[in-house]
Amino acid sequence: MVAVCDKELVGKSFEGDGLFLKITEGFYKGEEATEREVIGSLKHATIANLVGKRAIKCALDNDFIEEANVIFVDGVPHAQMVKI
Repeated sequence: MVAVCDKELVGKSFEGDGLFLKITEGFYKGEEATEREVIGSLKHATIANLVGKRAIKCALDNDFIEEANVIFVDGVPHAQMVKI
């Protein structure tokens, strides 16, 4: 499992349209990674949680997720990836 989040979102919560997104330090805070490192991790991941504009852009640009599967919670993009 890989969790990728824009660093400025860690510790914040977002709510809207019946959805609640809590970006906890326990789940998302870890080592900062470069885009290249994120891509490498996503290549080997079978499950990933992605939150934030930069995280989602990286995953979209590298074909890990599709734009149709990105949801927004209070304007914050979020997607999950599962490889079967």
